[in-house]
Amino acid sequence: MEVRETFIEGLLEIYPRIFKDERGFFLETFNKVAFEKAGIKTAFVQDNQSFSTKGVLRGLHFQNPPFAQAKLVSVISGKVLDVAVDLRKNSSTFGKHLAVLLEAEKRNMLLIPEGFAHGFVALEDSVFSYKCSNLYNKDSESGIIWNDKAFNIDWEYKNPLISEKDLILPTFAELYK
Repeated sequence: MEVRETFIEGLLEIYPRIFKDERGFFLETFNKVAFEKAGIKTAFVQDNQSFSTKGVLRGLHFQNPPFAQAKLVSVISGKVLDVAVDLRKNSSTFGKHLAVLLEAEKRNMLLIPEGFAHGFVALEDSVFSYKCSNLYNKDSESGIIWNDKAFNIDWEYKNPLISEKDLILPTFAELYK
C-alpha cells in the first residue's frame, strides 16, 4: 500500500497493492494492521455504497459533532471527481479544498478525516464506496452548496444532476460567519 500526503494535513490518497494475473485481480481495500503501520488509526463502523449515473453530483456533505465522520472513499466501478473541503477552524488550510480523480481501474482511495465537507461528481456511471468512522445521524447532517464561489471548485462536468436537497444547502459564508 502506498500512502500519499496531500497539501491538506490528514487528507491522504491511498493506492493499494493490486495483484493481477490472467484470471483477474485481487486487492485488500482495508487492512487494519497495514493502515495502522502507515499511521492511520481511524476506526470504521459503517460501510456505504451508492450508484450514480454519469453527471450526478452529490455533496458537499458533512455531519456535525459529535457525529462527525472520517471517510475512506473509493470507486468500485466507474470514475468520479472526489472533493474534500477542510472545515477545521484551527487548520492552516481551513476553507481550502482538494479534488482527486478516483478511478476503478486504479483502485485509489481518499482518506478524509473528520471535519471535512465531502462531495463527488460521477464522470461515468459509478459505484462509490465509503467506510465511515461514525454512524449516520440525520439530525447532525449538514452541507455546503456545491458551487459556492468561496471554493471555485472545477467539477469537470457541466450541468450536473443535483438533488433538490443539495440545491438548497447554505454557502460557506452563511455557515461560518
